[in-house]
Amino acid sequence: MTIHEYHIPVMLDPCIEGLAIDPNGIYVDLTFGGGGHSREILSKLEKGHLYAFDQDIDAEENVPDSPKITFIQANFRDFKKYLKLYGVREVDGILADLGISSHQIDEPSRGFSTRFEGKLDMRMGGDIKLTAREILNTYEESRLHKIFGIYGEVKNARTLAQAVVSQRAIKPFETTTEFKAFLQRYAPKGKEFKYFAQVFQALRIEVNDEMGALEDMLTQSVDVLKKDGRLVVMSYHSLEDRMVKNFINKGKFQGEVEKDFFGNLIRPLEPLTRGALVADENEVSQNPRARSAKLRIAKRN
Repeated sequence: MTIHEYHIPVMLDPCIEGLAIDPNGIYVDLTFGGGGHSREILSKLEKGHLYAFDQDIDAEENVPDSPKITFIQANFRDFKKYLKLYGVREVDGILADLGISSHQIDEPSRGFSTRFEGKLDMRMGGDIKLTAREILNTYEESRLHKIFGIYGEVKNARTLAQAVVSQRAIKPFETTTEFKAFLQRYAPKGKEFKYFAQVFQALRIEVNDEMGALEDMLTQSVDVLKKDGRLVVMSYHSLEDRMVKNFINKGKFQGEVEKDFFGNLIRPLEPLTRGALVADENEVSQNPRARSAKLRIAKRN
């Protein structure tokens, strides 16, 4: 069995502390990956059980041999449905680390990385039909403009969208290397790598409907958590963090929080952190990907 390399778990201790683990409780790790967070949860369980989700088929090879864990290969947007299949309707804690794994980035065939030659794929799960290649070669200009601008926060999104449409009429985009060479013309001088990462991020989010999946997951978490159950979510870009922040603070993704007759906030979750927690300098020096992580913790009202 080949054990694939995944990233070092980010902010491991704050995540585990945030879950406030009951040794006999039921917990969910929605983003198993290399299993770093899951192994730490398992170490604190006695009669409790952990349900671990990951849509990446390679992740299953890292699951520990333990009767206390059940691995489910599925997108976390469907986690409530899968828990019901196992007879689970309430849990004590839910953890989600929204970062893309190092294994996925470093696998050339997946097309996530700007460093390797590969097909413009970017699908995180085998059941996803849409690819980055299809987006670049078929989406209309206005839709590309929106994706690059909102998901990638690319400053010249309109210009890039126009250029993509013009270029594909001459020759369709096929590989990551080919697309990166095209992007070179539109990247700010000295900031090429950041620009590539922003555009690739935008395509990845669209391919995998990451924002829609996150919205589904957060909504379901309220239905599944027990009273005082913990929700621990770590995000890596502003769009995700804003969605998590709004849902925890307001119980909705847009608009203002509702209040009852007496002026009390009506929301299903109670934030337990003032703002987002971030990694300390020591962790960032050892694990650079922790630099952009923002951790938010809440409990079920």
